[in-house]
Amino acid sequence: MVKIRLRRMGAKKAPFYRIVVADSRSPRDGRFIEELGTYDPSAVENKIKVDMERAKYWIANGAQPTDTVRGLLKKLEA
Repeated sequence: MVKIRLRRMGAKKAPFYRIVVADSRSPRDGRFIEELGTYDPSAVENKIKVDMERAKYWIANGAQPTDTVRGLLKKLEA
């Protein structure tokens, strides 16, 4: 199963996330298929950058976004 999920980057106590498409069996920060964007929760206004065309493509082809990523995508669409 393919999932759209967050990949944690950044230093200890200063997280930065990349939104990636990955096989559900691969580890959280492991191998991924494609990078769709970034999410920085520590910024003043939570900075979210996502390639919405590619995200919609993957969802149309059966990729399941995690609850967190689904919320971020809804925030961008509004």
